[in-house]
Amino acid sequence: MNTKRILAFSVSAVLMLSLSLSACGTGTSGGNGGGTSGTDTSGGQVYFQNFKPEQDEAYQAIAKEYTAETGVPVKVITAASGTYEQTLRSEIAKNDAPTIFQINGPVGYAAWKDYTADLSGSDIYGHLSDKSLAITGEDGGVYGVPFAIEGYGIIVNNKIAAKYFALNGAKAASLDEINTFAKLKAVVEDMQAKKTDLGIEGVFASTSLKPGEDWRWQTHLMNVPIYCEWSGAGADLSDPAATDEIKFQYNENFKNIFDLYLNNSTIVPTVAGSKTVDDSMAEFALGKAVMVQNGNWAYGQISGVDGNTVEAADVTFIPIYIGAPGEEKQGLCIGTENFFCINKNASEVDQKASLDFLNWLYTSDAGKAHVTNDLGFIAPFDSFTDADKPSDPLGQQVMDWSAKSGIQNVPWNFTVFPSQQFKDNFGGYLLLYAQGQMDWNDVSAKVITDWTAEKAAAQ
Repeated sequence: MNTKRILAFSVSAVLMLSLSLSACGTGTSGGNGGGTSGTDTSGGQVYFQNFKPEQDEAYQAIAKEYTAETGVPVKVITAASGTYEQTLRSEIAKNDAPTIFQINGPVGYAAWKDYTADLSGSDIYGHLSDKSLAITGEDGGVYGVPFAIEGYGIIVNNKIAAKYFALNGAKAASLDEINTFAKLKAVVEDMQAKKTDLGIEGVFASTSLKPGEDWRWQTHLMNVPIYCEWSGAGADLSDPAATDEIKFQYNENFKNIFDLYLNNSTIVPTVAGSKTVDDSMAEFALGKAVMVQNGNWAYGQISGVDGNTVEAADVTFIPIYIGAPGEEKQGLCIGTENFFCINKNASEVDQKASLDFLNWLYTSDAGKAHVTNDLGFIAPFDSFTDADKPSDPLGQQVMDWSAKSGIQNVPWNFTVFPSQQFKDNFGGYLLLYAQGQMDWNDVSAKVITDWTAEKAAAQ
């Protein structure tokens, strides 16, 4: 299985997919930066529609700095929770439409191909280290350029974990011993039983199942059993027919890890529907929980929480184990679903200004410092050297896991999930399950039928 093959889909494949656009954390509201009122726009202007809310503050600062340096106005708008696609649809129809927007891979390209300019001759594409990561069309054009390689797994507060491992009767001596679901379950349940001794409210931070805040489960967690199913079957994901339906072969494995999250948490499962990702990350940052499923982008959230008690040296990753065969050699989930696009309907001067902005961000010393230190990206461009590697511990660990010998990191197969509607439906079923209002067999059956129906609808 190879993430690069997924991301290099031809148009003939992606047009089979439904219109969808999701993100790792499509979330909170954002604001305006570098407005154009009273500013000279003869040299072009930039309007960036951003879907990563946890990075809105950084982008606003970047926009102001770039405008101060170049005189080119840069506006950044970040959509409210769960509304990126509808916000973009509204904004793209305006006269003052976004000049830069983001898509989430082949599915996103299928939705927005009528607005994407060919970037094959651009500087930003020229600096892409691995050209196969780009979104390409059957005409050979380049319509989406990835801007970050990311990874996710189970984030652990190593300081609290070490306190547990020192207890008499601990189920493991270190995190290194946790390399299967069975071992993870034994450790987690024993930690939960000893939560008073550890000074925590639960092992896992709350499972956020509020609508729009459930992407960690209906997308990221679901990626693991789907990867296992397709990998085991030797599916050719460059063939759209290979993803027309699923058996949800590992649905019990999904249930087991999801139950582990729900039942060994800071909260009771029935209130998960009121919890957000911010709630979950705050619990981890304040030392109320030992573990939380999320990605390297979450370090900024952790460190930014008022009263944060988790030092950088104590933040680490372990893979998401679900009890699949051979998982002893499994690594983190590493890939990308984030691609920059330029609005081909924008004026030529605005398109050029937008490409110049991206080129500055990813090639200048000042821009690269923002990318690495403020945005926390692992940038896939040859303009970045060893000196530009991420300074945050989770970003560093993604790079370390990428280089580990004998480890199979899990590609981001969710880039070819049927649609956002499929994910939203699944999130709703998970909430009902957590509240005791839906049987797991019904959840599994609906996921299978929804997948097939959404794929068919896209065709």
